[in-house]
Amino acid sequence: MPLQPHMKLLSVDDHLIEHPNVWQDRLPAKYRDIGPKIRELPREGKAPTQCWFYEDRPYPYIGLNAVAGKRLEEYGLEPYRYDEMIQGCWDPKARVADMDIDGVHAMACFPSFPRFAGTVFLEAQDKELALLCVQAYNDFVLDEWCAAAPDRFIPVVMIPLFDPELAAAEIRRCAAKGAKAITFPDSTAALGLPSIYSGHWDPVFGAAEETGMPICVHFGSGGLPPIVAKDAPLAVMISVMATNSMHATSEYLFSPVFHKFPNLKVGLSEGGVGWIPYLLERVDGTWEKHRHYQNINKDVRPSELFHKHFHGCFIDDATGVKNRHDIGIENITWECDYPHSDSWWPKSRQRAEEVFADVPDDEVHAIVELNTRRLYNFSG
Repeated sequence: MPLQPHMKLLSVDDHLIEHPNVWQDRLPAKYRDIGPKIRELPREGKAPTQCWFYEDRPYPYIGLNAVAGKRLEEYGLEPYRYDEMIQGCWDPKARVADMDIDGVHAMACFPSFPRFAGTVFLEAQDKELALLCVQAYNDFVLDEWCAAAPDRFIPVVMIPLFDPELAAAEIRRCAAKGAKAITFPDSTAALGLPSIYSGHWDPVFGAAEETGMPICVHFGSGGLPPIVAKDAPLAVMISVMATNSMHATSEYLFSPVFHKFPNLKVGLSEGGVGWIPYLLERVDGTWEKHRHYQNINKDVRPSELFHKHFHGCFIDDATGVKNRHDIGIENITWECDYPHSDSWWPKSRQRAEEVFADVPDDEVHAIVELNTRRLYNFSG
Protein backbone atom coordinates (compact mmCIF):
# COMPACT_ATOMS: atom_id res chain seq x y z
CA MET A 1 0.00 0.00 0.00
CA PRO A 2 1.50 3.42 -0.92
CA LEU A 3 2.25 5.85 1.90
CA GLN A 4 -0.50 8.44 1.96
CA PRO A 5 0.54 11.68 0.20
CA HIS A 6 0.17 13.73 3.40
CA MET A 7 2.73 11.54 5.22
CA LYS A 8 6.20 13.10 5.16
CA LEU A 9 9.23 10.90 5.79
CA LEU A 10 11.34 12.41 8.58
CA SER A 11 14.62 10.60 9.12
CA VAL A 12 16.33 10.73 12.53
CA ASP A 13 19.64 9.25 11.37
CA ASP A 14 21.71 10.42 8.41
CA HIS A 15 25.24 11.72 7.99
CA LEU A 16 26.94 14.75 6.50
CA ILE A 17 30.49 14.85 5.17
CA GLU A 18 32.15 18.07 6.31
CA HIS A 19 33.53 20.13 3.42
CA PRO A 20 37.25 21.06 3.58
CA ASN A 21 36.70 24.61 4.89
CA VAL A 22 34.37 23.95 7.82
CA TRP A 23 37.08 24.72 10.39
CA GLN A 24 39.39 26.84 8.24
CA ASP A 25 36.53 29.31 7.72
CA ARG A 26 35.71 29.54 11.44
CA LEU A 27 38.81 29.09 13.59
CA PRO A 28 40.95 32.07 14.71
CA ALA A 29 43.94 32.59 12.41
CA LYS A 30 46.44 31.32 15.00
CA TYR A 31 44.78 27.89 15.02
CA ARG A 32 44.23 27.29 11.33
CA ASP A 33 47.51 25.44 10.75
CA ILE A 34 46.84 22.87 13.46
CA GLY A 35 43.04 22.92 13.23
CA PRO A 36 41.23 20.40 11.01
CA LYS A 37 42.23 20.75 7.38
CA ILE A 38 42.39 18.60 4.27
CA ARG A 39 45.74 17.64 2.77
CA GLU A 40 46.44 15.66 -0.37
CA LEU A 41 48.72 12.63 -0.08
CA PRO A 42 50.23 10.57 -2.92
CA ARG A 43 48.45 7.38 -3.94
CA GLU A 44 50.18 4.94 -6.24
CA GLY A 45 48.61 4.76 -9.67
CA LYS A 46 45.68 6.98 -8.73
CA ALA A 47 44.85 10.59 -7.95
CA PRO A 48 46.18 11.73 -4.55
CA THR A 49 44.07 10.74 -1.57
CA GLN A 50 42.50 13.51 0.54
CA CYS A 51 43.05 13.21 4.28
CA TRP A 52 42.00 15.20 7.33
CA PHE A 53 44.81 16.40 9.59
CA TYR A 54 44.21 17.74 13.10
CA GLU A 55 47.07 18.80 15.37
CA ASP A 56 49.26 17.13 12.71
CA ARG A 57 47.56 13.76 13.25
CA PRO A 58 46.15 12.12 10.09
CA TYR A 59 42.50 11.04 9.94
CA PRO A 60 42.26 9.34 6.55
CA TYR A 61 38.56 8.49 6.43
CA ILE A 62 36.98 11.59 4.97
CA GLY A 63 33.76 9.90 3.88
CA LEU A 64 32.88 7.28 6.50
CA ASN A 65 31.22 4.89 4.08
CA ALA A 66 29.71 7.58 1.83
CA VAL A 67 28.58 5.15 -0.85
CA ALA A 68 25.28 6.70 -1.93
CA GLY A 69 24.91 6.39 -5.69
CA LYS A 70 27.34 3.46 -6.03
CA ARG A 71 26.46 -0.05 -7.14
CA LEU A 72 26.66 -2.77 -4.48
CA GLU A 73 29.65 -4.20 -6.30
CA GLU A 74 31.46 -0.89 -5.79
CA TYR A 75 30.95 -0.74 -2.01
CA GLY A 76 34.05 -0.48 0.13
CA LEU A 77 34.98 1.09 3.41
CA GLU A 78 35.66 4.62 2.21
CA PRO A 79 35.84 7.03 -0.65
CA TYR A 80 39.18 8.80 -0.37
CA ARG A 81 38.39 11.99 -2.28
CA TYR A 82 35.43 14.36 -2.40
CA ASP A 83 35.12 13.78 -6.14
CA GLU A 84 34.61 10.07 -5.40
CA MET A 85 31.34 10.89 -3.59
CA ILE A 86 28.13 12.34 -4.95
CA GLN A 87 27.78 16.02 -4.13
CA GLY A 88 24.86 15.53 -1.75
CA CYS A 89 27.28 14.01 0.76
CA TRP A 90 28.86 17.38 1.53
CA ASP A 91 26.70 20.07 -0.12
CA PRO A 92 23.39 20.83 1.66
CA LYS A 93 21.63 22.12 -1.45
CA ALA A 94 22.59 19.00 -3.36
CA ARG A 95 21.48 16.96 -0.34
CA VAL A 96 18.01 18.49 -0.51
CA ALA A 97 17.84 17.59 -4.21
CA ASP A 98 18.79 14.00 -3.30
CA MET A 99 16.13 13.97 -0.59
CA ASP A 100 13.54 15.04 -3.14
CA ILE A 101 14.58 12.18 -5.42
CA ASP A 102 14.29 9.82 -2.44
CA GLY A 103 10.93 11.05 -1.18
CA VAL A 104 12.40 12.15 2.15
CA HIS A 105 11.16 15.43 3.61
CA ALA A 106 13.66 16.06 6.43
CA MET A 107 16.66 14.48 8.09
CA ALA A 108 18.93 14.71 11.14
CA CYS A 109 22.60 14.48 10.15
CA PHE A 110 25.46 13.21 12.32
CA PRO A 111 29.11 14.25 11.87
CA SER A 112 31.71 12.20 10.01
CA PHE A 113 35.32 13.39 10.42
CA PRO A 114 34.82 14.22 14.17
CA ARG A 115 33.09 10.81 14.52
CA PHE A 116 29.42 10.40 15.38
CA ALA A 117 29.71 12.03 18.85
CA GLY A 118 32.65 14.38 18.27
CA THR A 119 35.17 12.11 20.01
CA VAL A 120 38.03 13.26 17.75
CA PHE A 121 38.09 16.48 19.77
CA LEU A 122 38.28 14.49 22.99
CA GLU A 123 41.73 13.34 21.80
CA ALA A 124 43.02 16.90 21.42
CA GLN A 125 46.17 18.07 23.13
CA ASP A 126 45.00 21.70 23.10
CA LYS A 127 41.60 21.80 24.81
CA GLU A 128 41.07 25.49 23.99
CA LEU A 129 41.38 24.60 20.31
CA ALA A 130 39.17 21.55 20.84
CA LEU A 131 36.37 23.69 22.29
CA LEU A 132 36.67 26.11 19.38
CA CYS A 133 36.50 23.16 16.98
CA VAL A 134 33.31 21.85 18.61
CA GLN A 135 31.75 25.31 18.44
CA ALA A 136 32.89 25.76 14.83
CA TYR A 137 31.24 22.47 13.85
CA ASN A 138 28.01 23.43 15.59
CA ASP A 139 28.01 26.84 13.94
CA PHE A 140 28.55 25.15 10.58
CA VAL A 141 25.56 22.87 11.22
CA LEU A 142 23.29 25.67 12.43
CA ASP A 143 24.39 28.58 10.24
CA GLU A 144 25.35 26.84 7.00
CA TRP A 145 24.14 23.26 6.63
CA CYS A 146 20.68 23.54 8.20
CA ALA A 147 20.28 27.20 7.25
CA ALA A 148 20.38 26.15 3.58
CA ALA A 149 16.93 24.58 4.09
CA PRO A 150 15.62 25.05 7.65
CA ASP A 151 12.43 23.13 6.95
CA ARG A 152 14.39 20.11 5.66
CA PHE A 153 17.11 19.58 8.29
CA ILE A 154 16.83 18.70 11.99
CA PRO A 155 19.97 20.22 13.60
CA VAL A 156 22.10 17.80 15.62
CA VAL A 157 25.00 19.31 17.59
CA MET A 158 27.98 17.90 19.48
CA ILE A 159 29.48 18.83 22.85
CA PRO A 160 33.00 19.14 24.32
CA LEU A 161 33.13 15.78 26.07
CA PHE A 162 36.21 16.72 28.09
CA ASP A 163 34.27 19.16 30.32
CA PRO A 164 30.61 18.60 31.30
CA GLU A 165 30.10 22.21 32.42
CA LEU A 166 31.40 23.54 29.10
CA ALA A 167 29.23 20.91 27.41
CA ALA A 168 26.13 22.16 29.23
CA ALA A 169 26.94 25.73 28.22
CA GLU A 170 27.34 24.63 24.59
CA ILE A 171 23.98 22.86 24.69
CA ARG A 172 22.30 26.06 25.86
CA ARG A 173 24.18 28.18 23.30
CA CYS A 174 23.12 25.89 20.47
CA ALA A 175 19.54 25.57 21.70
CA ALA A 176 19.25 29.35 21.49
CA LYS A 177 20.35 29.11 17.85
CA GLY A 178 17.78 26.43 16.98
CA ALA A 179 19.48 23.08 17.68
CA LYS A 180 17.10 20.14 18.10
CA ALA A 181 19.24 17.22 19.32
CA ILE A 182 22.60 16.40 20.92
CA THR A 183 24.90 13.58 19.83
CA PHE A 184 26.38 11.71 22.80
CA PRO A 185 28.52 8.53 23.04
CA ASP A 186 26.71 5.23 23.47
CA SER A 187 29.34 4.38 26.10
CA THR A 188 31.34 7.05 27.89
CA ALA A 189 33.16 4.42 29.95
CA ALA A 190 34.51 2.78 26.78
CA LEU A 191 36.16 6.11 25.98
CA GLY A 192 37.90 6.20 29.35
CA LEU A 193 35.46 8.80 30.65
CA PRO A 194 33.30 8.60 33.78
CA SER A 195 30.22 6.42 33.40
CA ILE A 196 26.61 7.58 33.40
CA TYR A 197 26.31 6.14 36.94
CA SER A 198 28.87 8.55 38.35
CA GLY A 199 26.93 11.84 38.27
CA HIS A 200 29.71 13.34 36.14
CA TRP A 201 27.32 13.93 33.23
CA ASP A 202 24.51 15.49 35.26
CA PRO A 203 25.20 18.99 33.85
CA VAL A 204 24.80 17.58 30.34
CA PHE A 205 21.61 15.65 31.11
CA GLY A 206 20.23 18.65 32.98
CA ALA A 207 20.89 21.00 30.07
CA ALA A 208 19.37 18.53 27.61
CA GLU A 209 16.25 18.20 29.76
CA GLU A 210 16.05 21.98 30.28
CA THR A 211 16.26 22.71 26.53
CA GLY A 212 13.95 19.86 25.52
CA MET A 213 16.55 18.21 23.28
CA PRO A 214 16.99 14.43 23.13
CA ILE A 215 20.46 13.00 23.51
CA CYS A 216 21.17 10.70 20.57
CA VAL A 217 23.43 7.73 21.34
CA HIS A 218 24.44 6.59 17.87
CA PHE A 219 25.65 3.01 17.89
CA GLY A 220 29.43 2.77 17.76
CA SER A 221 29.90 6.36 18.93
CA GLY A 222 31.62 5.17 22.11
CA GLY A 223 34.43 3.76 19.99
CA LEU A 224 34.00 0.20 21.22
CA PRO A 225 32.85 -2.14 18.41
CA PRO A 226 31.24 -5.48 19.25
CA ILE A 227 33.77 -8.12 20.26
CA VAL A 228 34.35 -10.55 17.39
CA ALA A 229 37.25 -12.77 16.35
CA LYS A 230 40.27 -10.87 15.08
CA ASP A 231 40.14 -12.79 11.81
CA ALA A 232 36.36 -12.52 11.38
CA PRO A 233 35.17 -10.77 8.22
CA LEU A 234 33.85 -7.23 8.68
CA ALA A 235 30.38 -8.57 7.92
CA VAL A 236 30.26 -10.13 11.40
CA MET A 237 30.77 -6.79 13.16
CA ILE A 238 28.34 -5.00 10.84
CA SER A 239 25.63 -7.56 11.55
CA VAL A 240 25.87 -7.22 15.35
CA MET A 241 26.44 -3.47 15.73
CA ALA A 242 22.98 -3.05 17.26
CA THR A 243 24.25 -4.83 20.36
CA ASN A 244 25.91 -1.50 21.22
CA SER A 245 22.43 0.01 21.45
CA MET A 246 21.29 -2.89 23.61
CA HIS A 247 24.19 -2.27 26.01
CA ALA A 248 23.44 1.46 26.17
CA THR A 249 19.73 0.87 26.81
CA SER A 250 20.35 -1.55 29.66
CA GLU A 251 22.89 0.80 31.27
CA TYR A 252 20.50 3.75 31.23
CA LEU A 253 17.57 1.70 32.50
CA PHE A 254 19.50 0.50 35.56
CA SER A 255 21.20 3.85 36.17
CA PRO A 256 19.94 6.77 38.27
CA VAL A 257 19.78 9.04 35.19
CA PHE A 258 16.03 8.96 34.54
CA HIS A 259 15.21 9.21 38.24
CA LYS A 260 17.23 12.42 38.42
CA PHE A 261 16.03 13.76 35.06
CA PRO A 262 12.43 12.62 34.63
CA ASN A 263 11.92 14.46 31.31
CA LEU A 264 15.14 13.43 29.55
CA LYS A 265 14.71 11.76 26.13
CA VAL A 266 17.22 9.34 24.57
CA GLY A 267 17.38 8.35 20.90
CA LEU A 268 18.95 5.02 19.92
CA SER A 269 20.33 6.26 16.62
CA GLU A 270 20.80 3.59 13.94
CA GLY A 271 20.28 0.79 16.46
CA GLY A 272 17.21 -0.84 14.92
CA VAL A 273 14.19 -1.84 16.99
CA GLY A 274 13.59 -5.57 16.50
CA TRP A 275 15.60 -6.49 19.61
CA ILE A 276 13.69 -4.17 21.95
CA PRO A 277 10.87 -6.55 23.09
CA TYR A 278 13.38 -9.22 24.06
CA LEU A 279 15.60 -6.80 25.97
CA LEU A 280 12.64 -5.28 27.84
CA GLU A 281 11.51 -8.76 28.88
CA ARG A 282 15.04 -9.58 30.00
CA VAL A 283 15.68 -6.36 31.97
CA ASP A 284 12.30 -6.60 33.70
CA GLY A 285 12.99 -10.22 34.66
CA THR A 286 16.42 -9.27 35.96
CA TRP A 287 14.92 -6.39 37.94
CA GLU A 288 12.27 -8.68 39.48
CA LYS A 289 14.83 -11.20 40.75
CA HIS A 290 17.86 -9.09 41.53
CA ARG A 291 16.79 -5.59 42.55
CA HIS A 292 16.65 -6.27 46.29
CA TYR A 293 20.39 -6.65 46.84
CA GLN A 294 21.71 -4.16 44.25
CA ASN A 295 22.07 -0.40 44.12
CA ILE A 296 19.28 0.05 41.60
CA ASN A 297 15.83 1.60 41.81
CA LYS A 298 13.42 -0.83 43.44
CA ASP A 299 10.13 0.88 42.58
CA VAL A 300 9.99 1.47 38.82
CA ARG A 301 10.21 -1.33 36.26
CA PRO A 302 12.88 -0.79 33.59
CA SER A 303 10.32 -1.24 30.80
CA GLU A 304 8.30 1.66 32.23
CA LEU A 305 11.39 3.85 31.99
CA PHE A 306 12.00 2.70 28.43
CA HIS A 307 8.52 3.63 27.24
CA LYS A 308 8.78 7.06 28.86
CA HIS A 309 12.32 8.00 27.84
CA PHE A 310 13.55 6.08 24.78
CA HIS A 311 12.90 6.01 21.08
CA GLY A 312 14.52 3.75 18.54
CA CYS A 313 14.71 4.01 14.78
CA PHE A 314 14.91 1.63 11.85
CA ILE A 315 15.26 1.49 8.08
CA ASP A 316 13.62 -1.82 7.18
CA ASP A 317 13.35 -3.83 10.37
CA ALA A 318 10.61 -6.37 9.57
CA THR A 319 10.85 -7.98 13.02
CA GLY A 320 10.45 -4.61 14.69
CA VAL A 321 7.45 -3.69 12.56
CA LYS A 322 5.83 -7.03 13.37
CA ASN A 323 6.34 -6.43 17.11
CA ARG A 324 5.70 -2.68 17.06
CA HIS A 325 3.00 -2.79 19.75
CA ASP A 326 5.35 -4.51 22.19
CA ILE A 327 7.88 -1.74 21.54
CA GLY A 328 5.29 1.04 21.59
CA ILE A 329 4.22 2.91 18.46
CA GLU A 330 5.19 6.20 20.14
CA ASN A 331 8.72 4.86 20.75
CA ILE A 332 9.55 4.14 17.10
CA THR A 333 10.93 6.51 14.47
CA TRP A 334 12.19 6.02 10.91
CA GLU A 335 15.62 6.60 9.40
CA CYS A 336 17.19 6.84 5.96
CA ASP A 337 20.95 6.66 6.81
CA TYR A 338 22.08 8.55 3.70
CA PRO A 339 24.86 8.27 2.46
CA HIS A 340 25.80 5.05 4.28
CA SER A 341 25.59 1.52 2.95
CA ASP A 342 22.41 0.63 4.86
CA SER A 343 20.46 3.37 3.08
CA TRP A 344 18.03 2.55 0.26
CA TRP A 345 18.66 5.87 -1.50
CA PRO A 346 17.26 6.73 -4.04
CA LYS A 347 14.36 4.39 -3.20
CA SER A 348 13.74 5.08 0.49
CA ARG A 349 10.06 5.97 0.14
CA GLN A 350 9.48 2.98 -2.11
CA ARG A 351 11.17 0.71 0.45
CA ALA A 352 9.15 2.24 3.29
CA GLU A 353 5.94 1.45 1.43
CA GLU A 354 7.01 -2.19 1.23
CA VAL A 355 7.94 -2.33 4.92
CA PHE A 356 4.68 -0.71 6.05
CA ALA A 357 2.42 -2.55 3.58
CA ASP A 358 0.33 -4.23 6.31
CA VAL A 359 0.45 -1.44 8.91
CA PRO A 360 -2.57 0.85 9.51
CA ASP A 361 -2.17 4.40 8.20
CA ASP A 362 -2.35 6.07 11.61
CA GLU A 363 0.51 3.94 12.91
CA VAL A 364 2.61 4.53 9.78
CA HIS A 365 2.07 8.28 10.07
CA ALA A 366 3.18 8.25 13.71
CA ILE A 367 6.35 6.28 12.96
CA VAL A 368 7.53 8.07 9.83
CA GLU A 369 6.62 11.63 10.83
CA LEU A 370 4.60 12.53 13.90
CA ASN A 371 6.80 10.89 16.55
CA THR A 372 9.85 12.66 15.16
CA ARG A 373 8.11 16.04 15.17
CA ARG A 374 7.17 15.52 18.82
CA LEU A 375 10.49 14.12 20.05
CA TYR A 376 12.68 16.61 18.18
CA ASN A 377 10.37 19.62 18.43
CA PHE A 378 10.52 19.93 14.66
CA SER A 379 7.89 21.80 12.69
CA GLY A 380 9.55 22.04 9.25
